This record gives sequence, structure tokens and C-alpha cells, in this order.
Amino acid sequence: MSDYKMSTKCVQGGYTPGNGEPRQIPIIQSTTFKYTTSEDMGKLFDLEASGYFYTRLQNPTNDMVAAKICDMEGGAAAMLTSSGQAANFYAIFNIANCGDHVVASSTIYGGTYNLFHVTMRKMGIDFTFVSPDCSEEELNAAFKPNTKAVFGETIANPALTVLDIEKFARAAHAHGVPLIVDNTFATPVNCRPFEWGCDIVTHSTTKYMDGHGAGVGGCIVDSGNFDWMAHKEKFPGLCTPDDSYHGITYAEKFGQGGAFITKCTAQLMRDFGSIQSPQNAFLLNLGLESLHVRMPRHCENALAVAKYLKSHPKISFVTYPGLEGDQYYELTRKYMPNGTCGVVSFGFKGGRSAAETFMKHLRLAAIETHVADARTCTLHPASATHRQMNDEELTAAGITPDLVRFSCGIEDAADLIADIEQALAQV
Repeated sequence: MSDYKMSTKCVQGGYTPGNGEPRQIPIIQSTTFKYTTSEDMGKLFDLEASGYFYTRLQNPTNDMVAAKICDMEGGAAAMLTSSGQAANFYAIFNIANCGDHVVASSTIYGGTYNLFHVTMRKMGIDFTFVSPDCSEEELNAAFKPNTKAVFGETIANPALTVLDIEKFARAAHAHGVPLIVDNTFATPVNCRPFEWGCDIVTHSTTKYMDGHGAGVGGCIVDSGNFDWMAHKEKFPGLCTPDDSYHGITYAEKFGQGGAFITKCTAQLMRDFGSIQSPQNAFLLNLGLESLHVRMPRHCENALAVAKYLKSHPKISFVTYPGLEGDQYYELTRKYMPNGTCGVVSFGFKGGRSAAETFMKHLRLAAIETHVADARTCTLHPASATHRQMNDEELTAAGITPDLVRFSCGIEDAADLIADIEQALAQV
């Protein structure tokens, strides 16, 4: 499918039925797979043959959907995970171990920040958080001899900062490590980070890719561009024998385009088991089939809402990277000329209490922890997704106590603005 346009990949990528086979991706709802001989199964356990033996590691339905996302991103290999959090954890833990270090953007999603700053630090992995707006000198100063990766989000949730992918890729590659980018908000419809130097992409497929609040999931895509063997002293897990698989060296056996995902599946999915259910993968594929149609509408509605709020006397600020005059507007034109996302962040001149009053009076927009859905939803991050942060950490993440994240669905923009208008009248 690599020669087809994005809309065709969304609809038909990942699965081509043969004569008399199901037109839709089949749901292989089975935990196990039967083999005729122990020797046949042994080849799978030795990574000498491809196939399936236990869904905790791999499942055909999942792999078909992962192949579609891989094609959409322009990658070499991909895998589904049980959530976006699992995807980000696996992507880092696959190459960074106890005693290692990672550089990350400070404005990443609060749940990911907590995963890195608290949980993974307990595992002995250190993180340095830098502003996405830092200079190249400041970025390079964050690296250490034991740095193993750089992490950022194409569009941060909910700060809506836009990552200068080329700047972060240059720094990562100068220090011999890959750049990992969470592309959840932009989706490959609006941005393909591999084209700008990114090495590994992650997604919370729960968001726009599913699009209907039906199934939690995640995905990791490897570009196949990072040369692990050129930096083998940094990545022993990929470049030295794995005793748990009879001495296989992933980078040698599976090559530059297969090593990362194979190790992530054979080691991490084997041991942690954060697999996406085949049923959820099926639902995800249904969402992907309309992603190219939905994303322009999300962006159109968000821009209309942002323009309305920008001139409202009760609003103190509006953040939307697709809005002319926004701090990230020029970066947006470079990396996402066809649109960004459907999420608008804004604050109130009346502060936190005004934000809380506004939230109480919304009728159409639902208060949810969810975001990037076909239905409009909203959240007050300081009291929800980012409530574990203190004021200093909130500021570093681009969050203020009065900030509201408003995720525009695909309803009529006039109805969304009318709902906002009547709620603002109560403030």
C-alpha cells in the first residue's frame, strides 16, 4: 500500500483478503494456536519461524491493524499495545534500563509525565525534562553519557505546544540516540514524524484513531531508520546476545527495520503482557477507516471555536496551534500544513472559579477524561489529568489552574459555539 494516498491506506491498508476470504479483518478471538508437532512450536519460541502461539505476545487481528498504522506512518514495523501508556512505556523500556537516562519534553501529557517522573524513576531510569521551546544549546546540555533516547509529543496534551521535530532529531542523532515522538493528536493524517527525522512513533489509539470512545489501545511504529549497530555500546539489549532466546542478537538477526519491534514483542510483551484485545483491534480498524474524513472536520470545528473564544471578553487566552497568531502557528505550517487537531485550550479572566462555573453549565460538551473523540468533550486538567502536579510542575507543563481543554468533535460548529456561549453567559 506504500504507493497509495493516505485516505486509501486508512480504508484498505494492513489486510488484503484472498479469494473467498472475509472482506473485513477477522477477529481471531483465541488465546492459543494449535501446532502439529513440538518442533513446529519450538521454532516459534526460538524466533526461527514466524507465526502465533499465544495472544499475550501476538495475535493475527492485532498484527493486521498494526500493519495498517505502520503503512500510514511510513514505518518498517509496528505493534499494538493495550494502551497509549503501555506504548510509551515499552518504547522507552525497550532501550533504556536501570541506570540509564532519557531526555523528554516537559509539556507532555500528565499521565506520561507521571509514568516517567515517578514510576520509571523507581525502576532506575532518570529523566531530564526540557522545554519544547528550548534552544539547541539548552537541549544538547540536557544529554548525559548514559542518555538512551529523546521523547516528545507532536502536539502536547493539553498544552498544545508543537514539537520542533527536526531540532529534537538533530540533537538526538548528534548524541547517538533515537527520537521517539507520540503522534496521538496529529495522527499520520496531519503529520508523519518520520519524514522530519523521528525514529520511533507512538500512539494512544484510544483517541482519534479509534475516534468513538469504544476501545482503549496503543501502538508503536519503528521507522527502521536508526542504525542500532552503529551505536551498539549504547544499546546492548539490541546489539548483544539475548540469553532468554538462545543467544539471538536482534539487530543482527532482524536487521535495522525489524530489531526494535521484534525485541519489544519477544521480550516486553512476553513478560508484561500489555496486549490489545483482538476485539479492540477490530474496533480500532473501523475507526481508522474514517480517520482521513474525520480529522479535517475536527480541525475545522476547533479553528471556528478558537476564533470565537479569541475575541470573547471573559477569556484570558486561547491556545490553538492552527490559529493565526498562535505561538506555534509557524511550526504548524511547517509540520502540519493540512491541520493540527481538534483540541483547543483556553483560560478565564475570572480564574479557576470561572473555569469551574463554565464547566458546570455546558450542555452539549461532556465532562470526560477522554479527548479526541467524535463527540465533543471537555476537561479541567488541573483538577483531573494533571492533579498530581504541584503549581511549579503545572507551569512547566504549560497548565494553569484556569485552563480548560475543549476537544471539538465532528458535530456542527455552530452548535458547539452556541453551547460555549450559553455556558460563558453564566460566568
